[in-house]
Amino acid sequence: MALHRDRDEPATDPYFGVRLWLQTETRHGWVWAYNLEHLDLLRRFVQAPLREGIPCHDHGRKMTVVARLPAWMQQAKNRDEVLRAIARIHASLLHA
Repeated sequence: MALHRDRDEPATDPYFGVRLWLQTETRHGWVWAYNLEHLDLLRRFVQAPLREGIPCHDHGRKMTVVARLPAWMQQAKNRDEVLRAIARIHASLLHA
């Protein structure tokens, strides 16, 4: 998710520069995904009641997709809002 740094603007594809189709705005920023698998990964991560942290002996930066999510998406207090946004994106596919 680090390819899109401006949380106040809609996400665009870094290769082609076109706006991504799977996205919606929240009060904290934009939730977006490249495809359904990406959207499902986000849902499963946000939904998880327990998430493993970086081990204390591993000081290198983790470059996984979920490790690069904005802090507001990872916070438990925003879980419901992020899950509602993911549900809105998914519902938009059903209506298209």
